Amino acid sequence: MNHRPRTSAAVAALALAATTLVSAAPAQAKHRPCPTLTVSTGWYGDNKARLDRLIADHCADARRKGEKPLAVFDWDNTVIKNDVGDATLYWLLRNDRVRPPRNDDWSTTSRHLTPAAATALRAACPAGGRTLPTATDTRCADEIRSVYSDGATTGGAAAFAGFDHRRTEPQYAWLAQLLRGWTTREVESFAAAARAENLAAPQGATQRVGTARVTGWIRHYDQQRDLIHTLRRAGFDVWIVSASPEPVVDVWARGIGIDPAHAIGIRNTTERGRLTSHFKGCGTVRDGEDTMITYIDGKRCWINQEILGVRGPAAERVQPAARRQVLAAGDSDTDVSFLRDATGLRLVLNRNKNELMCRAYENGDGRWLVNPLFIEPKARKTTPYPCATTGYTADDGTARPVRRADGSVIPDQEDRVY
Repeated sequence: MNHRPRTSAAVAALALAATTLVSAAPAQAKHRPCPTLTVSTGWYGDNKARLDRLIADHCADARRKGEKPLAVFDWDNTVIKNDVGDATLYWLLRNDRVRPPRNDDWSTTSRHLTPAAATALRAACPAGGRTLPTATDTRCADEIRSVYSDGATTGGAAAFAGFDHRRTEPQYAWLAQLLRGWTTREVESFAAAARAENLAAPQGATQRVGTARVTGWIRHYDQQRDLIHTLRRAGFDVWIVSASPEPVVDVWARGIGIDPAHAIGIRNTTERGRLTSHFKGCGTVRDGEDTMITYIDGKRCWINQEILGVRGPAAERVQPAARRQVLAAGDSDTDVSFLRDATGLRLVLNRNKNELMCRAYENGDGRWLVNPLFIEPKARKTTPYPCATTGYTADDGTARPVRRADGSVIPDQEDRVY
């Protein structure tokens, strides 16, 4: 009688078992459930359920095709409560970290700064020195804060002019321009110090900058942090796109586990390793022209250029649906273009911003989700949003009706989610 040696039988059995395990592994991975949101409080109506459905649909698709669906978030008041750009400027002013302009000429800080603003700043702030003494010189601190926060001098004169209102907000841009002369690492250290102070401060805290009392606290929204973590676990490619300076955005993005390589903000050009008062360009805008930042249509351009890899004039145009983000989240008119580009869902936190709320409430394709702010939600707007008359800000700054893609006018909308 022939007997196969026990060793051969054992090897055969082990080989069969290994084959079975290898073949079973993909099946088990394939049927592993997609993650769902864990924070339930704060979500309005069926918003959480619809987000979970989107995640499940695209999670399964990502596993089947091996492609990462794209999700893009604004930062300020979308992922956190309050504004990291504001927090950074206030820290700079309280700690004497703003450098004087070249040749004491404030017009060199922004091509859009008005002569009245340049004159007011020169009168208020001392010439020379390595940095301005804004921690103690309240007149200088007040003038800088007023130009940045109010877009006007302390005397009431307009601070900025001559810009495309769909591509840039010169007040936001001016903060990045005031970082001239510092290295990226130094700016990140300033942002980190401001972040630590604002997260540690009690909710509702204020701080004194010059003679003014200003907001002194920031909080992460637990719901948005949960959403971002869930999306990443489900295989999504998650990005932050903000109209704050990019080194500042990078510091805050790291705090919720987003690699700075997936964060886009206003990008200064550099000279000998230090930031200049000029910006990188996008689309048809060249480096140093300073006419487009990550703002409204500028956000679309930067998403197309940096995330989708589209270069030149095409970066300013809406891309084919298969390439675009499936989920977008924002809170302001500055986010309206990249939100409209999203093909799956568009999550809007209601801050009573006219154009954004007109489009979200009209909800022509059923893909808009409106949610109250997760912390200190706004009261209901008592009058309708003026969609049919003045809800849209044109590139020249004039107020016009909000129109659908086919050119028809969106009627006024009542505030319903608050």
